[in-house]
Amino acid sequence: MIDLHTHTLFSDGELGPAELVRRATVAGYRALALTDHVDHSNYNTVVPQLVQFCRALPEGAITVLPGVEITHVPPEKIGELAALCRRAGARVVVVHGETIVEPVAPGTNRAAIEAQVDILAHPGLISGEEARLAAAKGVALEISGRGGHCFTNGHVAAAARRAGAALVFNTDAHAPRDLMPRALAESAARGAGMDSKEVTEMFAHAARLAERLAGV
Repeated sequence: MIDLHTHTLFSDGELGPAELVRRATVAGYRALALTDHVDHSNYNTVVPQLVQFCRALPEGAITVLPGVEITHVPPEKIGELAALCRRAGARVVVVHGETIVEPVAPGTNRAAIEAQVDILAHPGLISGEEARLAAAKGVALEISGRGGHCFTNGHVAAAARRAGAALVFNTDAHAPRDLMPRALAESAARGAGMDSKEVTEMFAHAARLAERLAGV
């Protein structure tokens, strides 16, 4: 399992980074990104702490990447903050997309894609134009394992298919129970209307993305 969107006690997760990593390792994860919620007020404390944690980890069976989820930031400020987070050491930059279950500012999806972040999380009722832009910019769209955010997985999968945009599956884990074996993640993707070939490519893309970001 490759999971590039999870949360720790540094934002609204239930576990410290060490316990989250340990539980993911035992669950058979191959790569994990710690992507706590940030805005301009806290990125410069959250990112260095996650970077320090990841550097202290011994080499093992799981690759752990420090990252962020830029959340509820005004669209016109997303590009600036993404650049600041990368300079602070974030290997994975996720943006909290326009999920239908939260009051995310309109224009967030487009701003994230134009900023060429790594992943646009739970992008809700993403438009065809935005999906095509994501394909052109190399931004992966997320199929979400999180309750509420997953309500539009079918729409996201269909939009990505029409546009040729890459997909990744992430749990958006906030608690131990949110971690998910790959078999369940594959079933969730099939439930979103993806066929076996699309599911296989989605996980292959996640593996390639994790490998690339780990080598930055």
